[in-house]
Amino acid sequence: MVFEFLNRFADTMQSYFGKLNEENVKNNFVLIYELLDEILDFGYPQNTDPGVLKTFITQQGVRTASKEEQAQITSQVTGQIGWRREGIKYRRNELFLDVIEYVNLLMSQQGQVLSSHVAGKVAMKSYLSGMPECKFGINDKLTIEGKGRTGSDDPSKTSSDFAIDDCQFHQCVKLTKFDTEHAISFIPPDGEYELMRVIPLVREVSRNKMEVKVVIKSNFKPSLLAQKIEVRCIIYLLICMKGKAKYKAEVDLLNTGSAEKKKWNRPPVSMNFEVPFAPSGLKVRYLKVFEPKLNYSDHDVVKWVRYIGRSGLYETRC
Repeated sequence: MVFEFLNRFADTMQSYFGKLNEENVKNNFVLIYELLDEILDFGYPQNTDPGVLKTFITQQGVRTASKEEQAQITSQVTGQIGWRREGIKYRRNELFLDVIEYVNLLMSQQGQVLSSHVAGKVAMKSYLSGMPECKFGINDKLTIEGKGRTGSDDPSKTSSDFAIDDCQFHQCVKLTKFDTEHAISFIPPDGEYELMRVIPLVREVSRNKMEVKVVIKSNFKPSLLAQKIEVRCIIYLLICMKGKAKYKAEVDLLNTGSAEKKKWNRPPVSMNFEVPFAPSGLKVRYLKVFEPKLNYSDHDVVKWVRYIGRSGLYETRC
């Protein structure tokens, strides 16, 4: 609980004065004291949601709230929907959803995978009027192995199954139909929030000379385009890379100085990349919005869904 509070408090401070560094903390220490006073009651965290705190604490300091505003703040903090204030209005209702995943891989010199996993999150930006309720559905064939529902050795599982070890959700999420329909419903906070959490070949010619051969091969669809590809051995940067493509680089390195007796220790080769799909296979089946009070339907909301796959710790030992 202590670490969770510290992480959330850091996010709250960043939402007020941007980057969290020593200078910003010194310049905003009065604001930080005010935030701690509002967030903590008798040493216990009560509410760390920036959307609620910003209704009565501004960046310049604490403003005097009227009786009506104080009543509204009290209802937000103590009510069922403490992460969203009432009366929000936009001329255009928009909803942005990003499925962001990080591929982590560690490979030995012989090409054996030592460890590999995909970690990701579903990030959203909502600019919706009123108090809408959203419904978000993912893969039909979903198993959560961390909860012991279906093991990885289950013969009934197919390649289209989507398995995750564990998952965490934002406090606004309702999980009543998650097990049966693989869907969640929620009243979203306003703004941005987190809804859910190359094999190199090296040949030494001598002690001071080596040859490096790096092969990069893409196995995704040719219609997709990977970007920001960077192989950190000898820095080799590709602006973009199409699917079903193969790139090969061979470099001869020769030490121009005096020959060293000590054998050169080969560092691991790491790689950065970004592809427009989810490596784990997570798919958004639907994203619906309902707002009965303001009388706008799901068809009146502009929705954007984007998949991003990025490299995490992606290394190969040489």
